[in-house]
Amino acid sequence: MTEQNALQIRLATHADAASIAAVLHDSFIEYENLYTADGFAATTPTAEQIKSRMNEGPIWVVMSEDLVVGTVSVVPRGDSLYIRGMAVLPHARGQNVGESLLQHVEDFAHGQGFSRLFLSTTPFLSRAIRLYERAGFRRNDEGPHDLFGTPLVTMEKRLTHDDTTGL
Repeated sequence: MTEQNALQIRLATHADAASIAAVLHDSFIEYENLYTADGFAATTPTAEQIKSRMNEGPIWVVMSEDLVVGTVSVVPRGDSLYIRGMAVLPHARGQNVGESLLQHVEDFAHGQGFSRLFLSTTPFLSRAIRLYERAGFRRNDEGPHDLFGTPLVTMEKRLTHDDTTGL
């Protein structure tokens, strides 16, 4: 478990599925009108869908005072790790929750020997895009280019496995 400024990141369990679904819904509801109906449904999966996703790769939650305030999941794809379902509750934004989640995923990827992280996001989530860019992600032309008619942008970060610290 990682602790940072009273935030704790831990691996999610089936018991967290409803909380994760609520975080995803509550984090994206303000943008619902910018998604297609199917695109929004895919972005905000149900608790049962979350449980199913747990079979595809790890899901982590960020805890603050015993409440789930953020989440992210990953799916291995060859030598790459696909990041999906990343969300932070509106009231927890600005507390480095997103940065902590991305660092946790990157540490996991390094530990598992992945050479690349990638994700898809919507062009209207500008705050998220800025976070990804600050973390070293760059846009590429890879698809997918839409999620059930909602436009997508794909971003990637190449990982180096150089253990040299420069000291």
